[in-house]
Amino acid sequence: MTACSAAPDGAPEAGSQATAPAAEQKAKAVLTVTPSSGEGISPAGPFEVGMIGGALTAVVLTGADGRVVKGELSAGRWVATEDLGYDKAYTWSGSAKGEDGTDVPVTGSFRTIKPQRLTGAKLNVGDHQTYGIAQPVKVTFSAPVADKAAVQKSMTVTTSVPTEGAWAWLSDQEAHWRPREYWKPNTEVSVDVGVYGVPFGGGAYGASDLHVQFKIADRALVAKANTQTKRFEIYRDGVLLHNFPASYGMENDKRAETRGGIHVVQQKQAARTMTNAVFGYKDIPVTWAVLISQNGEFVHENNNTIPKQGKENVSHGCANLSGANAKIFYDLTMLGDPVEVVGSSQPLQASDGDYYDWAFDWATWTSKSAATS
Repeated sequence: MTACSAAPDGAPEAGSQATAPAAEQKAKAVLTVTPSSGEGISPAGPFEVGMIGGALTAVVLTGADGRVVKGELSAGRWVATEDLGYDKAYTWSGSAKGEDGTDVPVTGSFRTIKPQRLTGAKLNVGDHQTYGIAQPVKVTFSAPVADKAAVQKSMTVTTSVPTEGAWAWLSDQEAHWRPREYWKPNTEVSVDVGVYGVPFGGGAYGASDLHVQFKIADRALVAKANTQTKRFEIYRDGVLLHNFPASYGMENDKRAETRGGIHVVQQKQAARTMTNAVFGYKDIPVTWAVLISQNGEFVHENNNTIPKQGKENVSHGCANLSGANAKIFYDLTMLGDPVEVVGSSQPLQASDGDYYDWAFDWATWTSKSAATS
């Protein structure tokens, strides 16, 4: 009988196969190109190239006109840093190398959406501006929006302090965002209307994005206008600063009665003329005019009604103050400050124009959202 001899240390047993250590095994290169092909691609992207089991060496995305799309290569991924154009063809090129030494080409081509029409948008707030605590955000579109849910999803409001708020569609062309309660002073607000490449419905797409940053004032100024006591009170941070006699819209004509509810300061003019064909006057000069409703309601000077101020409502809807008192309010107030009118039998409503946002209770306001979540 022949004795079996032991295999030398480190040698495989008979019938077994040697395998390389796991650390030495090379992963197969996998390249991902988004999108690699297709028609009707959104020009807003994303457009990116990634690599698993290797590294990108070069990535180029080129338009049919020869223009190279800007992008960044970082952490093994290339990402376009700009939007593409509508109804344009693009081609991928470049290369990558797998860990196993394999050369992998970056290839592919696609074409972006061809819209039937483009819809523009504009905002009511200005970049780096400051507003009062009642200021709503309004996006006005150049045409009616059919797919409100898709458009609303692309619009965001970000605040520096926790702020409960919501979008509401007040018409087919207007979406407003307001907080549930007045803004907190010193809140910083960022509004992003990212509608480029977004379907608006009916073949329409967003023409361009909008981005605005603004701030809420460092004080909470609130005017309280009481049409029954005929007083106009000004509060700052809850403290009463002034209590002026005033005259409001005469109550024997509902067309002239000052509308009740929370108005928002929208414009200031040191001097202007007033015209109202319905009530038969034209180009009447006034000073310290503060517009609080698009229906033509102002807080302004009217020295002619001083004998009536605090006693009788004789205006055609405006709040009349003496020249000295009107200037005090004019100097204190800014766009976005609330003027709370109480005592009127006629509420502020849609027919009065911007802004009647605060006329809605919160449940009604949120019911006007197009959110589908």
